[in-house]
Amino acid sequence: QVQLVESGGGLVQSGGSLRLSCVASTSIFSFISMAWYRQAPDKQRELVASIISGGSTNYADSVKGRFTISRDNAKKAVYLQMSSLKPEDTAVYYCNKVPAYYNWGQGTQVTVSS
Repeated sequence: QVQLVESGGGLVQSGGSLRLSCVASTSIFSFISMAWYRQAPDKQRELVASIISGGSTNYADSVKGRFTISRDNAKKAVYLQMSSLKPEDTAVYYCNKVPAYYNWGQGTQVTVSS
């Protein structure tokens, strides 16, 4: 069973930055597209950013220009550098394959205060 472990969340003031990390146990990590998702209270889970095995990226309009997704295949890790954070970015952030395939991990809470 593939495990997804997210970390790096926390409490930050509006305008601040955080760097999220995700480590996936799958042996085929280097060949798959990965993404960060988030779910705010009483909201549907949404796709935030994705990255293919070759490194090309895509972002939701709401985070474009502020968030950067990257990956380190040797470490089986995907990262999300978040800058200029806004209160509306508050959510639990999860990583998974694109499209979502593995069981969801616990996620990491990001709280942005105004």
